[in-house]
Amino acid sequence: MRKQMGVITRRWLLKTFGLITLLMALIVVSLSAVLHVFYYNAVRNILSSGYNSSVAREFAATSDEDFNRAARSFIRTYGAHDTVDVWVIDRSGKVVATSDGFRAPDDLRMDDYTEALKAETRSASWIGRTPGGERMMAMTFLLGNGQGAQSPALRFSTSLTRVDAQLRADVLLLIGVSAAAILLALLPSTLYIEKIVRAVCMTTEAADRIAKGDYSTRIDYTDRDEIGALCEAVRHMAEEIGTADRMKNEFISTVSHELRTPLTAIRGWGETLRQAGTDDPALMQRGVDVILHETKRLGGMVEDLLDFSRMQSGRLELRLSQTDMVHVLEEALQTFRARAGREGKRLLYAAGAVEAVLYADADRITQVFVNVIDNAFKYTDAGGTIRVQTCVRSDSFHVCVRDTGRGIAAQDLPHVKEKFYKADHTAPGSGIGLAVADEIVRRHGGTLDIESVRGEGTAVTITLPLSRKEERSPDHGQE
Repeated sequence: MRKQMGVITRRWLLKTFGLITLLMALIVVSLSAVLHVFYYNAVRNILSSGYNSSVAREFAATSDEDFNRAARSFIRTYGAHDTVDVWVIDRSGKVVATSDGFRAPDDLRMDDYTEALKAETRSASWIGRTPGGERMMAMTFLLGNGQGAQSPALRFSTSLTRVDAQLRADVLLLIGVSAAAILLALLPSTLYIEKIVRAVCMTTEAADRIAKGDYSTRIDYTDRDEIGALCEAVRHMAEEIGTADRMKNEFISTVSHELRTPLTAIRGWGETLRQAGTDDPALMQRGVDVILHETKRLGGMVEDLLDFSRMQSGRLELRLSQTDMVHVLEEALQTFRARAGREGKRLLYAAGAVEAVLYADADRITQVFVNVIDNAFKYTDAGGTIRVQTCVRSDSFHVCVRDTGRGIAAQDLPHVKEKFYKADHTAPGSGIGLAVADEIVRRHGGTLDIESVRGEGTAVTITLPLSRKEERSPDHGQE
């Protein structure tokens, strides 16, 4: 993983700082070109400052005999001898006077002079190296109106050694500043990306531990940013998975216990009946009743498990048709009237609606009513009351099942509709019936709401949308 994160860091550095480095290189090259042009233009200005039109007229007015004298006079009066060398070239193209006092070689090439003879501006510049290897800049200005090699000229030249040295120093300074800027950007950015990489590594390692069942895993990252939000999401995910895993284990334990109880009863009575034979009709009848009752319990649990499996896989189908919910509810209540008498509990029914037609699956809605009323009986002690009320409000049908039982603790109330959750592990049941009931109601476009106070009782309100008039036709098929 660290190797992988190193690859990510290198890629980020190559892409991000590669682009920054390229940009800084372009800036350095551009500024270097600007400085080069600036310095060399400054040198050209210095060289050209020694020539003006009055000088040209002065030389043009002299005869051949006076040209050499005028040349020496100009050399003496020219002021920039320390940095600029001045040569005076006569009409034959020979150097007749120099500011440094040395005679120019006869075979010396003066490309700027040759170019000036061809140029319309009658001037030209040259940059190159002397035979000794020194870089120089020279500018030649023709004097008079001579043509070809017959034109006199003034040639100004200077060494570029100091200019080039200054230019190199400035370029090196630019490179240093750019490198420092890149490093200043690189250091904090690298530290930050490494921090992010470490957080990603910790998150990945935490995910691996969670995948192996360690739901107590936490990520040591405290910054309040997007990475911190991710770490918090992973922590919350681990808690939720841990809670779901714990409820799943409790569910398996509960279902195992619930299955064992009827199976034990069935097996016990089966062995009793086999040993007793048919000599005792009363014993036979009692044993058959117990076996049938426990078989029914097993069938109910199996149906709950099948419904839950269908719900989890999205295969919980509804067979919809126009259904009178009041009639469906009253039929469901019939199965509990005898139970109320056996258990010493009161079952009260207040019908506030004569008819409530819904486009619904009658069997599934019956399953919801039975589950909710069964829970009310299950958690209500002898002498208690289960009250069922119906009413129609606006476009919805409401069924409220209220009991005077033990109620639900405040901390358990938000979770009672979750899969596998059981607020009371001592009570019989698998803990998934209410989750299936809530899903069925939701699939019908309704809601299942629960209100409860510990020790005072629980009220479950089922709200289902009534069918619109245009829906009340026999043409509606199955979903």
